[in-house]
Amino acid sequence: MSILRKVRSREVNLFEALVVGLVQGLTEFVPVSSSGHLVVVPWLFGWPEPGLAFDTVVHLGTLVAVLAFFAGDFVALGRGWLRSVRTRTLPDDDARVAWMLIVGTVPAAVAGVLLADWFEQMFSQPALVGGFFIVTAALLLVAERLGRQNRELATVGIVAALFIGSAQALAICPGISRSGATIAAGLAIGLARPVAARFSFLLSAPIILAAAGSQALALADVGLGGSQLSALVVGFGAAAISGYLCIGFLLRYLQARGLHVFAGYCLVVGLATILLATLA
Repeated sequence: MSILRKVRSREVNLFEALVVGLVQGLTEFVPVSSSGHLVVVPWLFGWPEPGLAFDTVVHLGTLVAVLAFFAGDFVALGRGWLRSVRTRTLPDDDARVAWMLIVGTVPAAVAGVLLADWFEQMFSQPALVGGFFIVTAALLLVAERLGRQNRELATVGIVAALFIGSAQALAICPGISRSGATIAAGLAIGLARPVAARFSFLLSAPIILAAAGSQALALADVGLGGSQLSALVVGFGAAAISGYLCIGFLLRYLQARGLHVFAGYCLVVGLATILLATLA
């Protein structure tokens, strides 16, 4: 989850836009780290970092993906939250889950504000990113090993929400998968795989919105410059469509299968990145 990037200005050609948009959409929700891939892929191709405008639109693409996929859920959660505000109680599961999503967003928001410069430095260190890929692999394997996987979403309380939210904050580090860390945290507290994934995806919306909003404000200060509208549209569409498809894929996949294949992938990518960075 690449939510902390300094202001940059660079035009992106259509091929780069398609590749980076697909990488963002494919890896934001599958537990293999979008931020890590957005460091490693341009580095391997020798591309400079995309400009701020492009970062903003691909984040908006993944935001649209999760909002579209879970539109019914977000409407129900919004209504539940309003009922809880009016009654000053938690009248139903929707109200409870809505508040737990708010609680779960707090750790990443605080970490993003307080540690922005520290996190930013990591994006220019491919070897470190490779190490974080290996951390993601370890998190997935440990969670699969230890998780009881028998709790439902409505059982998530404040402590559990903060625990999962802290995992999301950890995933600001490029190479640590946001979905991987939050799903692993959900498994660790006993959530079933599809339930942990669902909470992870719902929890992604506020933080992606915050990232895109922050970038949009920065972009308003510096302007679009020479950014190409066609490349922005291609990047947005690629991120939105691939992200939407990946959410559906992972929810179906986790009905019957575990996270081992994603852990193996992250391990291989991490080792390869460290090796290539050492030889470069």
